[in-house]
Amino acid sequence: MKIGPTSQHATAICGSTEAGIWVRGRDLVADLMGGVGFTDYFWLLVTGASPTPAQSRILDATLVAIAEHGLVPSVQASRMTLAAAPEALQGAVAAGLLGCGSVILGSAEAAGRVFAEIVRRVGEGQAAEAAAGEVVREHRSQRRAIPGFGHPLHKSSDPRAERLLAIAQQLGTAGQYAQVARAVERLLPELTGRPLTLNVSGAIAAVLLDAGYPVAALKGVPLLARTAGLIAHLLEEQMRPIGFAMSDAAAEAIRYDGESPPGSAPKP
Repeated sequence: MKIGPTSQHATAICGSTEAGIWVRGRDLVADLMGGVGFTDYFWLLVTGASPTPAQSRILDATLVAIAEHGLVPSVQASRMTLAAAPEALQGAVAAGLLGCGSVILGSAEAAGRVFAEIVRRVGEGQAAEAAAGEVVREHRSQRRAIPGFGHPLHKSSDPRAERLLAIAQQLGTAGQYAQVARAVERLLPELTGRPLTLNVSGAIAAVLLDAGYPVAALKGVPLLARTAGLIAHLLEEQMRPIGFAMSDAAAEAIRYDGESPPGSAPKP
């Protein structure tokens, strides 16, 4: 990625005059508002082209799959932030999104890059299983986790991943990336010593890349989806607050095991 000044200073996303606004070459008011759904608009914004019906449906399915997953750490951070600063909804949303990294939500991008590297090697003549095994072994040798596989709750099968792959198959978009994801899943027990099922993040990467979505924007899909979930949690936090209850529960659950001043002892 190039950082710093360039010879051309321009954007191809949006422009405007006193008379109108255009986005990716479309008139915002005449063509887009009331004419396209938000999923299609998101694809257009990111890629510069309108999605096919199949691309639209697969993107929509991934957004629905990842928008909500209960009181995960990013949601807890968001709700507790709003409890502490009820006037700052934007700050609470930001707090939740800042908690999205390599463990929560960000693994879709990492998995996509792994799959893309395998597909690149397949394009150079390697068999899919051999390329997948080679990339997994490289990750293992560097003590790096294999992103997109394994889940603390859905150990035998992540139902969201299976549904996304089934939808892609039905739409006719399933292709090389889905095949690579399955190849890695088959190899993991042998290469890691334990089975690690394809999780929703890995499936999101596979089905979107097969549909033509750019790998560099993969992280944006779970971020956009989870924003919707966070807004729902923050509305509920205003009506049925649990932010301080979660904070109190943490104080009760975590004990102090540091040193104590003479003559005093921490609560057991």
